[in-house]
Amino acid sequence: MPQDAQNITELLVGYGRGDKEALDQLMPIVYEELHRQAARYLRRERAGHTLQTTALIHEAYVRLVDQRNVQWQNRAHFFGIAAQMMRRILVDHARTKKRAKRGGSDVRVSLAEATIAGKDQELDVVALDEALERLAQLDEQQGRVVELRFFSGLTVEETAEVMGISKATVKRDWSMAKAWLHRELSGKIDKNE
Repeated sequence: MPQDAQNITELLVGYGRGDKEALDQLMPIVYEELHRQAARYLRRERAGHTLQTTALIHEAYVRLVDQRNVQWQNRAHFFGIAAQMMRRILVDHARTKKRAKRGGSDVRVSLAEATIAGKDQELDVVALDEALERLAQLDEQQGRVVELRFFSGLTVEETAEVMGISKATVKRDWSMAKAWLHRELSGKIDKNE
């Protein structure tokens, strides 16, 4: 395990045991990675999105610190949970904006990088979240792989480590989930046109 990952793991375990100093030492180390994740999410959003990178990080941080019963396993586990938090924050933000505009424009996410949708195709984050929920009902593992790979930006190796499965299984689940989501989301777009 690389030294940084080992330090993060040790601090997470310490924080999980109630060591508040561990949290103070941990946050400067993980802040850059959290910032990278938040920036990646927000780059996929439509122009003029009102949620800023720093606000997303701070909201995720507050939710992460508020976790009471999490037994932090390692760096990848921490960033996987952070990805879930950021996804929930973005979905909540999108739903709030949608309600405020009474069905107005949705917060949009480009899936070109993840190849879930077509190259120039965009869809709203609420539709993606709903599709991921349906996928998780059919195959929880594939839903988790998508969340970790797409939302958290974890590598195949990191995803395998967090989930305790092989890299080959991650690759297979990632491929199958992308195809399923593409079909689901393309059908929704076709029906809405």
